[in-house]
Amino acid sequence: MATILSVSGSPSATSRTARLLEHLDERLRDQGHEVTSLQVRTLPADALLGAEFGHPAIVEAIARFERADGIVIGTPVYKAAYSGLLKSLLDLLPQYALAGKTVLPLATGGTTAHVLALDYALRPVLNSMGPHHILPGWFTLDRDVTVGEGGELVVAKPSAEALAEVTDRFSAALGGRTAALAQAG
Repeated sequence: MATILSVSGSPSATSRTARLLEHLDERLRDQGHEVTSLQVRTLPADALLGAEFGHPAIVEAIARFERADGIVIGTPVYKAAYSGLLKSLLDLLPQYALAGKTVLPLATGGTTAHVLALDYALRPVLNSMGPHHILPGWFTLDRDVTVGEGGELVVAKPSAEALAEVTDRFSAALGGRTAALAQAG
């Protein structure tokens, strides 16, 4: 199966975006993929903001992109665009860091007014990095992603169903089994 890098561009330690990505990562693992995650907020700020291309953490992040067959990029939407933290990382990646890769962009936000941030802000940047294929992205409202009393992630049913479909399309694009096939097999 494919190797997938799941990238969270959220600056928050209690991020809905990161938790949602973890949820999708599990589904992808259940479909036979090897999934690793990268929380951009854990990279050294001085390396990101100072554009230190040779910093060991940045070199390792670039290597993780190189090793992946597929990339899931998740970001909260702020002021109708993807996070500045994610922008900082994307700026440090080589021009064609996504060459040959399948990419799934995801976003979370407080209002449906930010839905187009995926297509008008993030997609052009990702496209400029030479991916083989960018799947249609998915936007999830913050209110549809909550934490249950036991600390578990709770995704509202309509959003959960849509995210499952998007994740399965990404898996299929990478040559993976869909959840239905995984359950039948």
